[in-house]
Amino acid sequence: MSDNNQSNKNSNQDPKQPNFNFKNNRFALFLIIGLLGLSIALFMPTAENFGQEIPYSQFLSYLDEGIVTQVKIVDYSLIQGQLSRGTADGGAFTTRIPYTDSGLVQLLMDNDVRFSGETSPTSPLMIILNFLPITLGLVFIWILFRQVQGGGNKAFSFGKSKAKRYADQGEKKITFADVAGQHEAKYELEEVVEFLKNPGRFTKMGAKIPKGVLLVGMPGTGKTLLAKATAGEAGVPFFHMSGSDFVEMFVGVGASRVRDLFEQGRKNSPCIIFIDELDAVGRTRGAGYGGGHDEREQTLNQMLVEMDGFDTKDGVIIIAATNRPDVLDPALLRPGRFDRQVVVDMPDMKEREAILRIHAAKIPMGTEVDLTRIARATPGASGADIANLVNEAALYAARKNKENVETEDFEEARDKMLMGVARLSKVISEKDKLATAYHEAGHALLHYYLKDVDPLHKVSVVPRGRALGVAISLPDEDKYSRNKGWLHDRIVIAYGGYVAEQLVYGETTTGTQNDLKQATEMARRMVCEWGMSDLGPVSFGAEDEPIFLGKEIATHKDYSEETAKKIDNEIRKILDDCLERAYSVLREQREKLEVLAQALVNKETLSDDEVRLVLGLAKAGA
Repeated sequence: MSDNNQSNKNSNQDPKQPNFNFKNNRFALFLIIGLLGLSIALFMPTAENFGQEIPYSQFLSYLDEGIVTQVKIVDYSLIQGQLSRGTADGGAFTTRIPYTDSGLVQLLMDNDVRFSGETSPTSPLMIILNFLPITLGLVFIWILFRQVQGGGNKAFSFGKSKAKRYADQGEKKITFADVAGQHEAKYELEEVVEFLKNPGRFTKMGAKIPKGVLLVGMPGTGKTLLAKATAGEAGVPFFHMSGSDFVEMFVGVGASRVRDLFEQGRKNSPCIIFIDELDAVGRTRGAGYGGGHDEREQTLNQMLVEMDGFDTKDGVIIIAATNRPDVLDPALLRPGRFDRQVVVDMPDMKEREAILRIHAAKIPMGTEVDLTRIARATPGASGADIANLVNEAALYAARKNKENVETEDFEEARDKMLMGVARLSKVISEKDKLATAYHEAGHALLHYYLKDVDPLHKVSVVPRGRALGVAISLPDEDKYSRNKGWLHDRIVIAYGGYVAEQLVYGETTTGTQNDLKQATEMARRMVCEWGMSDLGPVSFGAEDEPIFLGKEIATHKDYSEETAKKIDNEIRKILDDCLERAYSVLREQREKLEVLAQALVNKETLSDDEVRLVLGLAKAGA
């Protein structure tokens, strides 16, 4: 009965309250009491029990009287003696020497006093204080080595690799089936997987598998995902490390980590070592301010030796990823190191649709959603962009408490990705709103009267990002190069807002800044880079791109002043021609410009079909 009551008491105890068990903590309690008692005993002052304490001057008076028979000097500071005449303490006395008395011994001898000396016994407190630093040092060393043995290894891990190993994990492995598109890249990596699974098939033919595979592509195209899929398909240990993890502030640490990483790989061969962002450590040597002996170059030199040196072995395959192959050291890219460069390109329309289906399978989606249409409307989007698009659409649906993600949610997410977040809270006067509407109507209207331009997708006067309005055009299909006619039409459209403001108000605003910048830059590249002018197929101006900075900072002028004037004249000729075309179209369609601007003021956002309806134009494809 008592046991049941006790169990009920324990079960009713608040789980947030600490459960103190006296039996389990009895040793700690006794230890605390013992330490307190020891401290009290050590720090309590000891009582003097040898006779009566007298002043030192009184002691000297007794010497003169000749009544001191014997004394004992303790530590040159205390005298314990005996008098010939009895006192209350039987003639015993104690006195303290207040100063250094060099004549004391001679004075004792002159008065025939027997004397001796001794040192006081060392107190336990002094013994503890003397041994305390040594004890603490030994305890610290013991704790440190316990951490090293227990796997913490923090104090001596500077030169150890920070690579994370993924092998035989219970969670679902990533395979090539999880990677949509990228057929050429997967084909190259499947050969690596086949070698790891069945190396005899290649070695009997005298073939050698590439030691290194370099994945090259823009950010977000799936380079890291392909490396994970390769490890998942091969079923071998997979070591992952970033290029920035090698380099530390301590000289030699990076090279030591490279040695340790490859040593781990050889112990677990066959295996895959994946180095992400290789350009962080593999940049061309001798390009920085650190001279030939800086830490990054030592790390790179060690990596070159480990990949193809005297002591290399088979079974360790290196996969690296970078989006800057142009800054890598040539020694890394030669055969025997990174034999293959696999280009991981931006997905085309079919691949974007496949990526959409993979990510859309994870969310509840409405039956009316057309993923093919969404894929067509997202040209130039990477795999990461598409994953973000699906996530943003799901977030919009969740904010509206919907049960499924619908087409309008994808549309809103796409507009956010293309044009920025709508700033609905920004207060704009009617006058400024009308001026923005004329500006955007000038851009939008030109789409319907030019031959080589992409179809208009949407025009809006709702502020998005840093713009007060936007007109977006999207191509019907993926295009990887553009002709001269398309470039001219794009410059004409860029001038649309400028021309509309001039026609309506007789002056322009600061809102034309970005349009003029785009038009001028496009015309300059047509003349200087693409050979689309009367100067002919010549490239002018070499880009100065210091490797240690990794970006273009200037354009080297490698032509004469006379040629510079010709370039300026050609750029001006292209811009003047496009500006005149914009004036010609908008003057002719002035009434439609007014109608479209008023429609934008009223509805704020118009799609291509809505613009055609307002202007009385035929539907697209009709």
